Amino acid sequence: MKPLSISFILYILIIQGCNSSIKSAFSNESGIMITGVAQDAGYPQLDCEKDCCKSLTTKQKMVSSAALIDSKNKQFYLLDATPDLPLQIKMVKDQTGYSLGGILLTHAHIGHYSGLMYLGRESVNASKVKVYAMPRMKEFLAENGPWEMLVSLKNIEIVSLRADSTFQLSPSFLIQPKKVPHRDEYSETVGFWITGPNKNALYLPDIDKWEKWTEDVRLLIPRLDYAYLDGSFFMENELPGRNMNEIPHPFVIESIEYFSSLSTTDKEKIRFIHFNHTNDLLRAESKAKANLNTFGFNIAEEGEFKAL
Repeated sequence: MKPLSISFILYILIIQGCNSSIKSAFSNESGIMITGVAQDAGYPQLDCEKDCCKSLTTKQKMVSSAALIDSKNKQFYLLDATPDLPLQIKMVKDQTGYSLGGILLTHAHIGHYSGLMYLGRESVNASKVKVYAMPRMKEFLAENGPWEMLVSLKNIEIVSLRADSTFQLSPSFLIQPKKVPHRDEYSETVGFWITGPNKNALYLPDIDKWEKWTEDVRLLIPRLDYAYLDGSFFMENELPGRNMNEIPHPFVIESIEYFSSLSTTDKEKIRFIHFNHTNDLLRAESKAKANLNTFGFNIAEEGEFKAL
């Protein structure tokens, strides 16, 4: 056997050093990691022949979700279970070495709960993974196939949530579900107010128009450090032939106006997420993204980590 070359040994040491540095970045602080930024159907979207998907030059984007990284108990908690769940769990495990502590669901639209299927016996055959859900969401999972099989086979264990009721998720995080208006065909919809050891965040990927919410989100922003908000569509008429009144998300250009009275510091806290494939904010060099930054707002990026 030939002895290993000095250059090869150095290469191995460098790679090991890089892996160690990735994990060490999360070893001493808890926070939120963005694990996806696209709307429920991902990007590019199925059967899309438009330029927004055909001209894709960057890597595809996973469906919107986030991971709460708890360095105290070496676990992470996913916000929503997307169709990209296996890749998103691997992404967090690769960077932290932590295990999955549970999943918090915002609502029953396909991009936010359908990833639970990977916890069944056709896949990992998980044991009692805690799934935190509001009353209608819990009922939907427990009484409808195939999801009820996850409950009966004890792949998941549903933990009940209550709107505006704060609970201790883990040693590092307090969570308060905040009910918001949305298309609630099968469940209510919530965002999550997250209180970490030092900072807090709001995760709110889906809502109807801001004016429909009984709370004024503009009054919440000054109390937050980060606000991950619904940015599904940049402007009207992104979906020719579709009645956008049937999918009434706040357009980003409406949000820019709605939040215009905020201070520069508070605007910078807003990080839009949950982008439809037609939304130019997905394109790195787009005018939409440049204009958004000019007005003082930001977008969420896959893989970003913010200490809380």
